[in-house]
Amino acid sequence: MKQHCSVVQLGSDASHQETRRASAFKQGHCAHFEQELCGIIRHACEGTLVFNQECGKKQLQYLNFLVSEVANNNSPIPFNKPFAVGTEQAFIADAIKLGHLSGDGTYTKRCNKLLEEEIGVKKALLTTSCTHALEMTAILLDLQPDDEVIVPAFTFVSTVNAFVLHRARPVFADITADTLNLDASKLERLITKRTRAIVPVHYAGVACDMDTIMSVAKAHGLSVVEDNAHGLFAKFQGRPLGSYGNFAAQSFHETKNLQCGEGGALLINDERYLDRAEIIREKGTNRSRFFRGQVDKYTWVDVGSSYLPSDILAAFLFAQLLDTERIQNRRKEIWETYNLNLVEWAHENGVRMPIVPANCEQPYHMFYLILPTLQARQQLIEHLKRLNIMAIFHYLPLHLSDMGKKYGGREGDCPVTEWASDRLLRLPFYVELSAEDQNRVIRGIQSFQIDPTSKQCATSENHCPTLG
Repeated sequence: MKQHCSVVQLGSDASHQETRRASAFKQGHCAHFEQELCGIIRHACEGTLVFNQECGKKQLQYLNFLVSEVANNNSPIPFNKPFAVGTEQAFIADAIKLGHLSGDGTYTKRCNKLLEEEIGVKKALLTTSCTHALEMTAILLDLQPDDEVIVPAFTFVSTVNAFVLHRARPVFADITADTLNLDASKLERLITKRTRAIVPVHYAGVACDMDTIMSVAKAHGLSVVEDNAHGLFAKFQGRPLGSYGNFAAQSFHETKNLQCGEGGALLINDERYLDRAEIIREKGTNRSRFFRGQVDKYTWVDVGSSYLPSDILAAFLFAQLLDTERIQNRRKEIWETYNLNLVEWAHENGVRMPIVPANCEQPYHMFYLILPTLQARQQLIEHLKRLNIMAIFHYLPLHLSDMGKKYGGREGDCPVTEWASDRLLRLPFYVELSAEDQNRVIRGIQSFQIDPTSKQCATSENHCPTLG
C-alpha cells in the first residue's frame, strides 16, 4: 500500500487563483527539488495533492510557503530605492530662478554651512562625489611615489583608488569581527617610515575606534582621513564622525541616507589646508578668492580639477538635509524591526547580527546578516530571489583583487576581511520600504533553514572570529 505523509486539499475545480500560483511557481521559483515539485504543482490544480514519504514535511512546508508568497506578492522588493522628501523640485526651481546653476551657488553654500554647523568642522565643501573628496585629500597631502597609506581591506574601491591615483601605495589592514571596522589594535605593526596617512572607514555608519586611531596617528605624525560615506550624523563618544581626522569624506550617492543622486563633500578640520582645498576644487585657480573680492582677478596657482557639483544637485541635497530627522527616524524603525524579528531565527541558525557598541550612535545606514558559510549566504540570496526579494553581498577583499595583489596582497593577510566578505548579506533598506514589504523580507528569511552542519564554522579553516 502506498504510504502518505501529508495531504493538501487545493480544490477539485482548479480555480484561476491556483492555476496562477502554479504558473508563477513554475516560471522560475522552483528550488532544490525543482523537477519533483514542479510536477507536483501540475497535479495540485486537479484536486488533492499527495506527497509520499520521500518528500518530507519540510519540503511540503517550503512548497506551501513559496506558492503562497510568489502568488500573492508578485511585486519585486529592491535592495535600495532613492527617496525624495517632496520639496526638492521647489528648491531646484528656486535655484534656476536665481540664475546660478554651476558650482558654488546659493544652495551649495547653504549645504556647506549646514554641514559645518551640524558636524562641527572648520570647512565643508560639496564635491561631485565622495571619491573626488578623497582624491582632494590625496592632493592636499602632496603624496609622493611609494608613500604609504593604511586602508582597510574591507571597503569600496574608491577608498584605495583615490590615493593610488596620486602615486601612493596602499597598505591593507584587517578589520575587527564585531563592527567590521579597521582593527586599530594592529595599526602599529603596519606603520613604516614611508607611512603618510591612515584612512578609517566607518562601516555601516558605526564608528571606528577613533580614540586609538588618533592616538597612533599623533604618535607617528600621520594624517587621518575619515571615509565617512556611510556615517553622516553618526557619533563616537558623543562626537560627530567626520570631526576627528584632518579630513573626512562624505557621500550623497543615491544609496546613502541623504542623497542627490551623485555627490559628496570634503570636510576639513585642519586649518592648514583650508585655502588650498578651495584652489584644488576650483581647477587649481584662486577663483573663490576672486568672487569674495580678495583679489582683482583669478589665475592658475596650483594643481586641481573640477570638483564642484551643479547648484541644481545642491538644491536637491539641501531639501534632504532639512528633512534629516524624519529620514533618520524612519530608517531607525526599519533597522529595529529587522533586529527584533530576526534575532531568534539568527540564534537558531548560527547567524551573526550587526553589533553596535554602546559608545557609538549609528545612522541606521544598513542592516546585514553574517551567515555561517559562503554556501549558506549564497543559498539565502537565491531563496530570497525566488521570492522576488533582492538581498546582496558587499565588498570583496581588496587585498585579493587583481590590483591588490600587485601591491603585495595575499590570501590570509586579512583573515577577518576574508571571513566577513564570504558571509555578509545586506537586506533591503530604504525609507519607503513599507511594513508589508519588510514583513515579506522577514518571512522569507524566517522560512529559510540553514543546514545544521553549517551552523558552526571551523575557526582553523574559515577564520571564524571569536567574539567572546
